[in-house]
Amino acid sequence: MTVGKDVSMLFTDVVNCIQTSNIELKKLVYLYLINYAKSQPELILLSVNTFVKDAADPNPLVRALAIRTMGCIRVERIIEYLCEPLQKTLRDEDPYVRKTAAMCVAKLYDIQPELVIDRGFVDALRDLVSDPNPTVVANAVAALNEIAETSSDDSVLELSTSALQKLLAALNECTEWGQVSILDALAKYQPTDAKDALSVIERVMPRLQHANSAVVLSAVKVILRYMKTCYFHTENVNSIEDDTETLNSIRKKLAPPLVTLLNSDLEEITYVALRNINLIVQAEPKILENEVKVFFCKYNDPIYVKLEKLEIMIRLVSERNIDQVLLELKEYAQEVDVDFVRRAVRAIGRCAIKLEKAAQRCINVLLELIQTKINYVVQESVIVTTDIFRRYPQKYEAIIATLCENLESLDEPQAKASMIWIIGEYADEIENADELLENFIDSFEDETAPVQLQLVTAAVKLFLKQPDKTSAHEMVQKVLGLATDDASFGNPDLRDRGFVYWRLLSADPDAAKAVVLADKPTITDDTHKLDKDLLDQLLARIATLASVFHKPPEAFVTRETQLAGMDGNGEDEYTEFDEDTPKTTVSSTNNNNTSQPVAPPPPQSGEVDLLDMSDLGFSTPAQQPQSEPTQQTLAQGLLGDNDDLLFGGTSTSNPTLPKRQKIVVCQPSAQSGGIGISAAFELENGQPQLELVVLNQSQRPLNNLAIQFNKSALGLAPAKAQIPFIPPVPPNGGSSPAVVPIVANSNMLAPTSALDPSTTTLTLQVAMKNSDTGSIFYFAVPVPFEVLFSPDGAVERSTFIEMWKSIDDSLETYSTVSDLPTGPSIDAASAKLQARRAFHVARRTVPNAQGTEVVFFSIKTLGPQPHHFLVELTFKAGLPACKVCVKTTSQPFANLAKTAIETILRAP
Repeated sequence: MTVGKDVSMLFTDVVNCIQTSNIELKKLVYLYLINYAKSQPELILLSVNTFVKDAADPNPLVRALAIRTMGCIRVERIIEYLCEPLQKTLRDEDPYVRKTAAMCVAKLYDIQPELVIDRGFVDALRDLVSDPNPTVVANAVAALNEIAETSSDDSVLELSTSALQKLLAALNECTEWGQVSILDALAKYQPTDAKDALSVIERVMPRLQHANSAVVLSAVKVILRYMKTCYFHTENVNSIEDDTETLNSIRKKLAPPLVTLLNSDLEEITYVALRNINLIVQAEPKILENEVKVFFCKYNDPIYVKLEKLEIMIRLVSERNIDQVLLELKEYAQEVDVDFVRRAVRAIGRCAIKLEKAAQRCINVLLELIQTKINYVVQESVIVTTDIFRRYPQKYEAIIATLCENLESLDEPQAKASMIWIIGEYADEIENADELLENFIDSFEDETAPVQLQLVTAAVKLFLKQPDKTSAHEMVQKVLGLATDDASFGNPDLRDRGFVYWRLLSADPDAAKAVVLADKPTITDDTHKLDKDLLDQLLARIATLASVFHKPPEAFVTRETQLAGMDGNGEDEYTEFDEDTPKTTVSSTNNNNTSQPVAPPPPQSGEVDLLDMSDLGFSTPAQQPQSEPTQQTLAQGLLGDNDDLLFGGTSTSNPTLPKRQKIVVCQPSAQSGGIGISAAFELENGQPQLELVVLNQSQRPLNNLAIQFNKSALGLAPAKAQIPFIPPVPPNGGSSPAVVPIVANSNMLAPTSALDPSTTTLTLQVAMKNSDTGSIFYFAVPVPFEVLFSPDGAVERSTFIEMWKSIDDSLETYSTVSDLPTGPSIDAASAKLQARRAFHVARRTVPNAQGTEVVFFSIKTLGPQPHHFLVELTFKAGLPACKVCVKTTSQPFANLAKTAIETILRAP
């Protein structure tokens, strides 16, 4: 059993051994019952009498073992037999039994919370807080903490002044994990005044010297919480303020234990400590303002520790320590780890943005790094210099000449775009700005979209700043012509920007100057800075996973309650939702009858309707016209009269998916060795693939191409690295199709933070190598987001509702599709979406809004880290339009999903 073997067939024989007097054998039998009770909910009832008998055994070990086992067996029918023994053991004379019974109450609450409250078990736990035994106190507090977390009711653990003193007394005597539980409870206590807060801080301060890092972090959490109380009750302790001697003394005492945590032999503990310190220094930077040196990276630190130290260094940098930090960052910028070097260079730029008086010193370091001529160092330096210019306009232009000298070493899109921005922004100060831009314009067709967009803007800036230059006139015409050429490019953003600039320049050059050359807002360094409310929430959860992920618990924890034998008919799972939620029941299926849904009864006064959309955000924004459905009009069942569509049923068959037109992504050129590529992503037999047409303008046949993708936000990779051509592609204009299957690879994942949330087009950077000649060339292919929808994105209605409810309304993205080719046909729109793996969840008619219907879909993306999207479409009879609402926690992808839905709906 403990090594993975299934021994459930011995259940009856093991139960027969339960009445043994041998304590060791009894432990083994109880362990077996805990493991297999769920699969045998009927047979477990045979052991109930023994449990009850053992709960009254003279041996306290047997009593505790019986009550612990009954609490761990999650079978509904055994719960009624557990209550009586549990009430007795909570008042047992032996502290070991009482502490075990206290934890059993928390387990019982997780299964049947109403029963725990009705039987007075919560009140019994509150009484145990005053128990003379510190271990019992710790377990009672831990159980109350668990119940408070489960019920989201802080009143469960309300500490009086006397209870507070008992907890502080027990803090010195209980085990280390008991101390963690007590400290967590103290963190929720609200002191009456600053004197009360300082008294608790003084009692908790010795815990900072504990060997267990969890105790130390929990103590820090309590102290930070009570320090905040001091800020708001200054009148009671001689007007304590932020920088008084009392609070400064507390800060000084917090620094050494936090530094000690970083010296752990375990890198994981170091990382957890760093993540918590990152939160602490955002709230109280003075605690570690003199300890920046301890965050300098060691040569053998793992990369995740180095990156976290780098982030904290930037938060602690000041004018007093900037020289030390810059010297350290300069050393990091010369290491071998390319990603870490980039972060180090970026950190120098952030220091310049943060400290105005030290900006010149930071720029001097960047110039020294540029002189190293290391390609990726130079490119990252150019990128951060752009931010410095944004922060300090018209102040450090002297370094532009040095940047221009390294123009030829730029080959990354972001570095090119940054350099082009600098040239355009300071075109009136750079004598040969037109020549510099010409170098980029010559390869305009091969550049990525961000570079092309910057080139268009820079050319217009050059024209506006140097209107008398003939080359500026010719350049702006050439660039705008390239940008608006539909035959060559399929980037709508580029084309739109080109048309806007063209019309501005044609209609009113002065207006164009006011728009393009307008003053830009000054930027600040708010990278990775948390919102104040979120920061306060995370500080209250120091030493938990929330403080490591820097996310609230509800963002990554879903609480479920599972019972075995819930109704005695073999169904063994139950997911707990709102306690007062009416459920939709489905009749069982017989041999001759199909199951029919039974509509839920209408909610009575004070009840909550699970299908009520008004409190789940299934509604339109308040500013929409009254003819659109509002929260009040949507307060009906999710399914309405179309329950038959709940499980994906539809009356319209899936249409044939049209092929996308391939676009030219690489023109035949000297760099590509005469190879031209046209490409489009398609979904074929459920498999995403890149379809190519290869044009060979070289003088020799093409036998093989090697292909590789750059890292992307979804981790896409080619399933095969070679594209053989049999027969070879003929020279001098021959062409041949090719197909590259696409897979998801976790090693190809790029940080999501690199993805612009406003983008509506996902672009994949591709490198190809001609195996015959060795020439390497690059291009970018737009990826239709709908091609990346996963085939397992379907969810049940109840799961969909819970997901919708868990996502904040601020994370909704809206748009309107006003040119539906099929008119207001919901069935046709649903069929097209389902053909693209947008899975139908429900369809309903909106009451009090005649002719208005709402359809819901679920979408999940492919990849090692899939993203979920909830879609709401609103149709109104007679109008060939619909309103799209996409709700997701994956905000960088929200616009991509919305655009994909719009594309599918607009498809013929």
